[in-house]
Amino acid sequence: MIRLLKGLALDLTAIRASRDFRLMSIGQVASSLGSQAAMVALPFQIYVISHSAALVGLLGAFELGPMVVVSLVGGALADRRDRRPVLAAAQVGVMVVAALLFILSLADHRPPVIAILALGGILAGCIALANVATMAIVPGVLGTENLRSGLAFNYGVAQASGIIGPGVGGLLIAALGGVSWIYALDAVSCVGMLAAALAIGPQPPLGVEHHPPVLDSIKEGLKFVAATKALAGSFVIDINAMMFGMPRALFAVLSLTVYHAGASGTGLLYSAIAVGGTLSVLGSGWVQNVNRLGRVTIAMVLIWGISIGAAGLVRSIALAAILLAIAGMADGLSAVCRATISQTLTPARLRGRMSSVFSLVVTSGPRLGDMESGLVAGLVGALNSVLIGGIGCVVGVGVTVLAFPQLAAYEADTAIELMRAEDAAHLAEVTAGNLPAG
Repeated sequence: MIRLLKGLALDLTAIRASRDFRLMSIGQVASSLGSQAAMVALPFQIYVISHSAALVGLLGAFELGPMVVVSLVGGALADRRDRRPVLAAAQVGVMVVAALLFILSLADHRPPVIAILALGGILAGCIALANVATMAIVPGVLGTENLRSGLAFNYGVAQASGIIGPGVGGLLIAALGGVSWIYALDAVSCVGMLAAALAIGPQPPLGVEHHPPVLDSIKEGLKFVAATKALAGSFVIDINAMMFGMPRALFAVLSLTVYHAGASGTGLLYSAIAVGGTLSVLGSGWVQNVNRLGRVTIAMVLIWGISIGAAGLVRSIALAAILLAIAGMADGLSAVCRATISQTLTPARLRGRMSSVFSLVVTSGPRLGDMESGLVAGLVGALNSVLIGGIGCVVGVGVTVLAFPQLAAYEADTAIELMRAEDAAHLAEVTAGNLPAG
């Protein structure tokens, strides 16, 4: 029994083993709090000004373009040079854009929606660059021994911040009667990750002898992802889950028009998913002992879709929050599995570019969901949009499993052994003088 409980407990080995990982985790906590609070502020402000669910959904369209460009170019840059300046530049970008949103909202209680949409898009691009750099850095500071537990802990930190950030954001909007100070909080919170980026050791890409042109570098990364079917399948199944099953663009609409719970209710709905995600990772010790992570991913996305669909059938915010928490727990388990799949299947020299695609999938999927749920809500209503999205997610899982059988066949132990062998071969080449150290 004691052994079983240890296997389920939160694994802190990575935090104890790596100073740089500790610093990045602390920085992530700080910056995530501000980002999650801003995630509530943007759609809430747009809906209060416009009273249009479709315009709230349009925020996803404005965010998607910058995210695509910045993620792909950022991934190429992260495989060409030390990744710390890339992470630092991303944090500075978030601080500048959040400060502009603060000034705009403070000066005018009803600023032009187009200005909010445009700045929201730029903000999403900066956050995407930060995600790419962070993902590329983490395997290097963890090593193969602590990779699975470290990735689980990293996700848990993000989810815990996702509980506090939206809750605080919703409460502050209600207490202060506006969103301006939420943007100020976002700007200040980025100081933590900026400090971490400047304090950790050098993070150059490994085994890189020459740098092809940026466009060729991006193409190489995309070809690798497309050719690695288990990796591609993990991306597709996540896009499916988020595009059809993520109704976050409707949280403000649902809270204001269905549940009549105001800004605090909006924060509760955002936090509910993060609560479930955190609960899933608090028992992250299991990750070290599970081999067939592809099958776990498939099962968890099915649970996500079913739970989201069920949330479209209830008119109580309490029941909706419980269902969203269940969905969040399933998504948390899926996210840890998918992060392990992506990192263990990717050579060190391609890790920045793979991370750019991973970040693009993780961050663009919900934006596609914003557009889908907002447009469908405009046609059939918010609750029906949530239900239809959940059904679409379940159908999409079946299609993905048929198209990418390699996802179900993925074995973590085999992939990690190959990763360890590759690192050993690279070290031998460096020692022999045949390759640069970074």
